[in-house]
Amino acid sequence: MSRLKIFNGNIITPFENLGIGTVLTDNGKITAVERGNIEVSGYTEVDAKNNYITPGFIDLHTHGGGGSDFMDSTTDAFITAANMHAKHGTTLLFPTTLAGDNSELYSFFDTYEKALPLNTKGARFGGIHLEGPYFSYNHRGAQDPKYLRNPNPAEYNAILERSKDIVRWSIAPELPGSTEFAHTLTKRGILPSIAHTDAIYEEILEAFKAGFTHITHFYSCMNGITRRNAFRYAGCIEAGYLIDEMTVEIIADGIHVPEPLMKLIYRLKGAENIALVTDSMRGAGMPDGESILGSLKNGQSVIIEDGVAKLIDRTAFAGSVATADLLVRNARDIGGTSLKEAVRMATSTPARIANIGDKKGRIAVGYDADIVIFNDNIEIQSTIIDGEFI
Repeated sequence: MSRLKIFNGNIITPFENLGIGTVLTDNGKITAVERGNIEVSGYTEVDAKNNYITPGFIDLHTHGGGGSDFMDSTTDAFITAANMHAKHGTTLLFPTTLAGDNSELYSFFDTYEKALPLNTKGARFGGIHLEGPYFSYNHRGAQDPKYLRNPNPAEYNAILERSKDIVRWSIAPELPGSTEFAHTLTKRGILPSIAHTDAIYEEILEAFKAGFTHITHFYSCMNGITRRNAFRYAGCIEAGYLIDEMTVEIIADGIHVPEPLMKLIYRLKGAENIALVTDSMRGAGMPDGESILGSLKNGQSVIIEDGVAKLIDRTAFAGSVATADLLVRNARDIGGTSLKEAVRMATSTPARIANIGDKKGRIAVGYDADIVIFNDNIEIQSTIIDGEFI
């Protein structure tokens, strides 16, 4: 691997802005971080030209991009999506599924394993995120309703035995059997995440105690204050705010979560509890027009317009077409955060949520040399993964 000297750049660690400094990498690791210029020999020198040097972006939730969806279950689709996201500063992503039949899911697992060693020029794969099929019908969003069902131990145990790469599973925690399911996941070191849910505050609180410590695409496909038999109840949204240790992820495309809500989430949860995610479908990085959500074989027809994917009847969003650089730009420009905090929500916070905060998400000695260089407009100049230019 290359030994790099990245100098003359504004380093955001992201816990502090060091100012103009130098980062050294060797054998895929960061070996020095200092203000000013470090005089060394035997390194490939990279002049950052007064641009920003930050950790590479980590996307906890993406379905694809560049015209490909991970549910296509081809290595070409995996590599195409990974390459596209790397161009936008993502150095690590978590391929995400949709509710579907298990034969399609197993094909996805097999393809993930095949794609891992082939992925040399794209954002690396951090593990599999299963989204569904255990969701509330009332908050299904763009998930195909014919696949929705309650957790079944025989089914989910068979799925868990089928792949060692699952790191997160998003479900509705109010469904019968969800608590037992969460215990099964946490014993395996898999994060149970709250999604597509009709749960009220009290149910979310019990779910949190059972291990549901994260909320998938906050505000999307979940209830806020609701009435049951004339009585008013706080919902999942309020629970996300009231449970201090609960982490949330937001699709910061400015559409799924508009400006006032982005500011509210940041004000109440703070950068330490917010991860920026794309939740991108195959249309990310592609022009407007008709597209497909999910696999080419079994997916749903959607339309991309107004900066977002929608169902054909335009009754719901169908995933975003965002990229990570857009998320950081929006967090800074319309979300009420500093650039440092915006970077934190795209790097160290998702790393902590994914339980990899000891090696990813920071510009610090000993951390993986996953680095991006971008200008004032958050336009990516260079993406470096494991100390190599991508």
